[in-house]
Amino acid sequence: MTSSAVPPAAPSAASVPSGGSVLDLAPVVPVVVLHDVADAVPLARALVAGGLPAIEVTLRTPAALASIRAMAAEVPDAVVGAGTVISPEHVRDTVDAGARFLVSPGWTDALLEAMKASGVPFLPGVSTTSEVVALLERGVHEMKFFPAEAAGGTAYLKALSAPLPQARFCPTGGISLASAPSYLALPNVGCVGGSWMVPGDAVAAKDWDRVARLAAEASALAG
Repeated sequence: MTSSAVPPAAPSAASVPSGGSVLDLAPVVPVVVLHDVADAVPLARALVAGGLPAIEVTLRTPAALASIRAMAAEVPDAVVGAGTVISPEHVRDTVDAGARFLVSPGWTDALLEAMKASGVPFLPGVSTTSEVVALLERGVHEMKFFPAEAAGGTAYLKALSAPLPQARFCPTGGISLASAPSYLALPNVGCVGGSWMVPGDAVAAKDWDRVARLAAEASALAG
């Protein structure tokens, strides 16, 4: 299993082909910040209805861990992951809560070892060529490129594709519906992460129909 291979789903979980990759679940992975656990399940259902089953819940709020637990338990068609994972404790707590993949903004050897030992797929964050090479040395071929726009965007990733074709990326950070296609066209990009389909005002208003519509627009980028 590669670093981002999704393990076989449990009977109550979304159906994902064994050996598949987080990068191949959908063209866009929603990056979600939740302040109210009550919003977790309806938000996840809206994203899944729009065709985005892989959902990254970031550990930026006190509600994050409980939100992961609620989504994993109550939305069987979602593949719920944890983002902003920056410590071995985060790895342990989120996997215990039901996270089926892990995403970090960067990595250290201690964090990488914890993610490897977790038994779930993971995308360690990189923003430099040296970090990519270091991960390749450690047998990791699928990574998060963050912060994508600030770190060089499509031009940087395109430059990496010739000398390091074995590396694949999920660029995240500053990407929009308009800019996502230029990333997805690159040979070393499997998907992008973004938050434009979960705007704060829609979540605050509990406008789940709007979230589903925006998710459907993002999902259509695959075609």
